[in-house]
Amino acid sequence: MEKSRRRCTSDAMKTREMKIMNQGLEDEMEVWGYRPCLWKRILVGVGSVCSGGLLLLLLYWLPEWGVKGTCTHTSLRDAHTLLLRTTDEFKQWFRAKVHVMSGPGERPFDSLDLQSTTQVANGDLGVSTTREEHHGKLRQPVQIHYFTHHSTKYYWNDVMQNFEFYKGLEDVKMSCVSIHSDHSSGLPKTLQDYRRLFFGENEIAVRVPSLFKLLIKEVLNPFYIFQLFSVILWSAEDYYYYATAIVFMSVISIATSLYTIKKQYVMLHDMVAAHSVVRVSVCRESKDIEEAMSTDLVPGDVIIIPANGMIMPCDAVLTHGTCIVNESMLTGESVPVTKTSLPTSGEEAARSFNMEEHKRHILFCGTHVIQTRFYAGELVEAVVVRTGFSTEKGQLVRSILHPKPTDFKLYRDAYLFLLCLVGVAGIGFIYTVILSVMNKVPAKTIIIESLDIITITVPPALPAAMTAGIVYAQRRLRRVGIFCISPQRINMCGQLNLVCFDKTGTLTEDGLDLWGVQTAEGGRFLPPEADPAKESLVNTVFVACMATCHSLTKIEGELSGDPLDLKMFSATGWILEEPTEEETALHNPIMPTVVRPPKHNPLTHSTELSELPSCEIGIVRQFPFSSTLQRMSVVVRRLGDKHMQAYLKGAPEVVANLCKQHTVPHSFTETLETYTRQGFRVIALAHRQLESKLSWHKVQSLGRDLIETNMEFIGLIIMQNKIKEETAGVLLELRQANIRTLMVTGDNMLTAISVARDCGMVRADEKVIIADAAPPKDFHPASITWHYTENPAQTHQDHQTVEINLEDAVSERVTPQDQNYHFAVTGKAFAVITEHFPQLVQKLVLRATVFARMAPDQKTELVEVLQSIDYTVGMCGDGANDCGALKRAHSGISLSELEASVASPFTSTTSNISCVPHLIREGRAALITSFCVFKFMALYSIIQYLSVTLLYSILSNLGDFQFLFIDIAIILIIAFTMSLNPAWKELVRQRPPSSLISGRLLCSVLTQIVTCLVFQVLAFLLVRQQSWYETWTPQSDACNVSRSSLSHSPNVTSPHDHKNIKNYENTTLFYVSSFQYLAVAIVFSKGKPFRQPSYKNWPFMLSCISLYTFVLLIMLYPVPAIDSFLEIVCVPHDWRVTLVIIVIVNAAASFVLEEANDRWASSFLLWLFCRRNKPPRVSYTQLALGLRDAADWPPRPSAVTYARDLQSHTSAAL
Repeated sequence: MEKSRRRCTSDAMKTREMKIMNQGLEDEMEVWGYRPCLWKRILVGVGSVCSGGLLLLLLYWLPEWGVKGTCTHTSLRDAHTLLLRTTDEFKQWFRAKVHVMSGPGERPFDSLDLQSTTQVANGDLGVSTTREEHHGKLRQPVQIHYFTHHSTKYYWNDVMQNFEFYKGLEDVKMSCVSIHSDHSSGLPKTLQDYRRLFFGENEIAVRVPSLFKLLIKEVLNPFYIFQLFSVILWSAEDYYYYATAIVFMSVISIATSLYTIKKQYVMLHDMVAAHSVVRVSVCRESKDIEEAMSTDLVPGDVIIIPANGMIMPCDAVLTHGTCIVNESMLTGESVPVTKTSLPTSGEEAARSFNMEEHKRHILFCGTHVIQTRFYAGELVEAVVVRTGFSTEKGQLVRSILHPKPTDFKLYRDAYLFLLCLVGVAGIGFIYTVILSVMNKVPAKTIIIESLDIITITVPPALPAAMTAGIVYAQRRLRRVGIFCISPQRINMCGQLNLVCFDKTGTLTEDGLDLWGVQTAEGGRFLPPEADPAKESLVNTVFVACMATCHSLTKIEGELSGDPLDLKMFSATGWILEEPTEEETALHNPIMPTVVRPPKHNPLTHSTELSELPSCEIGIVRQFPFSSTLQRMSVVVRRLGDKHMQAYLKGAPEVVANLCKQHTVPHSFTETLETYTRQGFRVIALAHRQLESKLSWHKVQSLGRDLIETNMEFIGLIIMQNKIKEETAGVLLELRQANIRTLMVTGDNMLTAISVARDCGMVRADEKVIIADAAPPKDFHPASITWHYTENPAQTHQDHQTVEINLEDAVSERVTPQDQNYHFAVTGKAFAVITEHFPQLVQKLVLRATVFARMAPDQKTELVEVLQSIDYTVGMCGDGANDCGALKRAHSGISLSELEASVASPFTSTTSNISCVPHLIREGRAALITSFCVFKFMALYSIIQYLSVTLLYSILSNLGDFQFLFIDIAIILIIAFTMSLNPAWKELVRQRPPSSLISGRLLCSVLTQIVTCLVFQVLAFLLVRQQSWYETWTPQSDACNVSRSSLSHSPNVTSPHDHKNIKNYENTTLFYVSSFQYLAVAIVFSKGKPFRQPSYKNWPFMLSCISLYTFVLLIMLYPVPAIDSFLEIVCVPHDWRVTLVIIVIVNAAASFVLEEANDRWASSFLLWLFCRRNKPPRVSYTQLALGLRDAADWPPRPSAVTYARDLQSHTSAAL
């Protein structure tokens, strides 16, 4: 009882000692505190000396053991060393040293006075807005404990009793208004220096390690230590040639690796260093402006953005003015983005400042500010929010410097397989020791030969051979314009069984063509017009809205901006003019940008428009497009008018909700549906006349929510988005290969469904069920209404409108046996379902094909949900709003041609989805190649292990040059050429295996091992039964001496050859094993259905034929010089013919067994282990089987599912 209580107390203490850092974040870690322990260090020192440094190496490879072996547990507060472990599936260990510095405060946003700042129990930073420079008494210096991990500094927080890291100004929980009021005047120098203690210099420092450091790190890799051990052992055995060959290979491997790593560091350093240190103008609290280096900036500093732009050295929020920014460095999208100042009034200004929510006001580090827009006497100012590695660019660089390990079953299984080989080596080790002791072999020989078995069983060339297939695949991908920054992911592509596609720019053409416009007047739609530039429309509010409601700007005289905006503006025929800096200062204008109809327009001479200036419109304020709000707006003034106007454009459903209901045509829903069903993209326009009392300064401070309300609906713009000609063919190829395809878009639901049908993602005979979810409201629970859309084959050709949920068109629900249905979900519905119907999410995504109006973070969330049900997910997008999903997917393919798009593991220079089948085919080929090479290398080590073990029984071994010939001439050449098979020309339904520890693969390896063992033992025993057999001596000549004169003495060590290399058993096994290596290479080198046949791989075939010919020739027609070099002895011609027969039968048996394994192994193993009816392993298949006979799934037409029931009770709508 007492022991149990002590154990519980001990466990509780350990639990208390462990803390969670970065809780809920991607880099969440467990942390323990340790302090040095003298007696443990002494013990480790003694152990290291006794083990010849091996103990130190072990502690270096295993940080957990290294810390626990030299330190004792202590509290985090008193720790000298920290032990960190990630909480993800990899459970990586790290150690970190705790440092101490002195400072006038404990936290970066403390005020430098005698008053202690507010400390909040949950760890939120105390708010301090003191701006006085204190030259008097400062608080007593305090000790600040911190450590650095993966380029991030963590500081001790006494309140939290844990370490935390500071992102920047956003850590001070504040509203947008408070940024303007408390942080827009600049920092005093004292406060800036104090904050720099915590945030350090503002630079993303990519330190390029010295070659010596890189060399030491590379050489201490367990693989090279094993190589060193092998070389020392071989040298002790006088195997100098082979040892030299291995050293030569290792040196080349290390040199190549060092060159590659150094080059990557230098490239990353140069990419980051470019424009990272610049001179900036900083505002001080005293209103002074001083020049400073960007490295001196800290969160809270106010910088001035020059008129001609700059490369941003930090993340900063715009407080005054407007900027045009190129963010291609971060997003891969080269379209200039307009950034506006942070709102100072309205509902949005009162909200808490958030980097994600307010990113349209933030200038991110590394992005290029092309130009600024400002007004007379005003500067474009921004408040620094984040610096260094905390910035968006810094986090991107950090993810490149410290990537997560690639989780793939193949690599985990490879380690297990190697452990099995180590186990086999252990058996050989024990066997050799026992045999040698029984034969009274000297102790030195016993040690050397026992350890030699280990170096034989674990192949030293395995990692290089495994990498070859991936390198070749990467080279082939580069030829078809697919570039890869994460080669290990190529193997993952071979397992893809689901691919998500963005719509615009991916499945469809990037540019939209204007199909026409449909204006609204008096609550009804007018007939559609093809050309908005026609005379009757030029002076309408509709065309004025098209001409002004955009984010276009002129860069070097050329209009630049969003392609959609460009297409709309060019359709009006209007002209955009931006004033110069001199004009702005001279006239103190209220309009920085002016648009007007062309001068040659006949309307400009009409009686109604006798004065030209009245046609000119100035853009006073712009609210940029927000993907969250799905709209943008502008405030304009027509020259000569007293009133300002507000124009709005956006998603039709959103715009209609912001308009006065009487101005929205009654047929709005039906008209919108008519267009979206045909695949058109529809944009709605609205306008509003503002009050005359609104001045320019008042407009600049108004929130968009006050402007974008009580609008008047003025019509629709209908854009045509054509499907790329390659799209349908690629999707059909993927469907035939049993690879599921999804569409994830930010576009309208019905447009997305129409495109899905047109491109074949949803076939004509398949039904689409829209899951329309509503959040809880007015005591009503959250609900999902299931709308069945009509089949296009049943659509009437006239323009009569059709309801979305057509009970008449779909008179009966989809039966459980009829699986031809797809779900379609909007981003809003997806959010509601994930929050209120978590039990339905997996069931829904199993059959959902269209996801519309999805925000960027929702795309990422969807990828995670699909991965949670065991899909191997690919994502193909344009790299702009798909960055998160591209990173999260197992294989992300960006169609952006910009090399700066580092969000995706793969980037295609081909701007269509034809790259996807290419990538999957190459992935499958690389995966099968990895399996082939691994199996071959495993068989190579086992074959050699069998040969050596048999020879050890007669106290013999393979010769130095025999090892050299096998390992260099046969194994390396074959291993590197068998990886050259190109991918098969088409995708097949069959999917390659993902595991080495699968019954079929193990069966293949084991049958080949048994075959090789049988034929080696057979040859070994048969040679000893031959009538000419004798103990070989230099005088022996079995080829010519008459058989009757030969004695049958036992084979013992010859005094002429103390290693007993030259004997008949050795020669026989050398010949047989040489052919066995080549036989298993050909047997394992699979072609169809994932790779081209081996006969098309001419380097491999040439190598095999050459080696076969060479070994056959030296066996049948011995050459004395070669025999002497390889230390093989002459045997009678009859025995040579016998060996040829043994080799042929061996090769035939290997081939037949492998064929039988391919055809029947899976079925046989299922029968043998009675697993024929075992449920499938993958979750999505289990889920599909469970839903196949479900009576309530899919729900009936217009059924409503409520969240109030945990069982999701579904009731049919009456």
